[in-house]
Amino acid sequence: MTIEDDRTTPGDGADDENSLFGPLSDPSGNAGYPDDHPPRMGFFTDTSICIGCKACEVACKEWNAVPTDGYELLGMSYDNTGSLGASSWRHVAFIEQDLRLGGQDAGLVGLPTGPSGTETTAETVAGAIGKGHRAGGELGTEPVDLGFPSFDLPGAGSGEETRQDFRWLMESDVCKHCTHAGCLDVCPTGALFRTEFGTVVVQPDICNGCGYCVSACPYGVIDRRPDDGRAWKCTLCYDRLKGGMEPACAKACPTDSIQFGEVDELRERADQRLADLQEAGFASAQLYGRDPDDGVGGDGAFFLLLDEPEVYGLPPDPIVTTRDVVSMWKHAGVAGALMVAASAAVFFKGGRR
Repeated sequence: MTIEDDRTTPGDGADDENSLFGPLSDPSGNAGYPDDHPPRMGFFTDTSICIGCKACEVACKEWNAVPTDGYELLGMSYDNTGSLGASSWRHVAFIEQDLRLGGQDAGLVGLPTGPSGTETTAETVAGAIGKGHRAGGELGTEPVDLGFPSFDLPGAGSGEETRQDFRWLMESDVCKHCTHAGCLDVCPTGALFRTEFGTVVVQPDICNGCGYCVSACPYGVIDRRPDDGRAWKCTLCYDRLKGGMEPACAKACPTDSIQFGEVDELRERADQRLADLQEAGFASAQLYGRDPDDGVGGDGAFFLLLDEPEVYGLPPDPIVTTRDVVSMWKHAGVAGALMVAASAAVFFKGGRR
């Protein structure tokens, strides 16, 4: 697909002089689909309820026959995927923070071990500990010799007062299916195309492995496999969408952290969820990729984050890399015209001597 194919038309709210960026209400219609095409579909990922189970990663690999990318632990967290890539279309990030979960009470204060939902449970546990095996030592209420005399015992120096001052941030990352997709704009073979659902898909049988799309993605999502050089990324399960099914990752998510549906409806749902979390004490909660006025015209896959995007390894202000293509060509044309004019002036001036 050429750059012209992804342009907007007058009156759709975008800059008519540079239609490679800005709000675009109907990416599929703009790509040439008739007016009766399906609504734009996408993901809303609510990271506040992600439990890091990686069911989405497994479901994505199984349905799309994505090859393994290794099982090595990275040594920096419990995450063994690391990042999105040609063989990782879903990536669950694990981030540890020495912060409270939010303004609410997690129910941990005053308990000998683990969380409990009621005061009655706490009293029952406290009363039974002394009668348990080794007086409850296996529950962490008494020192247990682990055979490491030169090290402090696990949990030493951290009492119940610190149990709420820690949280895990988990986020299932995926291709954003941008409104203005730089990867699509620069593809010379048409391997990348916009679907009737507003998503962006790679056709591997047409990809020539040039790699232009890799450098054009502002999120660093799309990648090439080293064995064949072709580019791969999430298709938002295009084959399942055509069959009326939801994507495999959303289907497998046990907490509905990954929600699939019409983008407009998902944005409304995300706005309400953000308001609820901020009211509950999550002052740093924010939506990422939801704004149609951002640097990519809004994402088809957007997120609710509990901290700044950089914490999750996301760019804070992504901008479609082809935004200035029209301006660059205009300036190049003017420069070329000036060079021709200057050369002509020198030629004619020299000819008069």
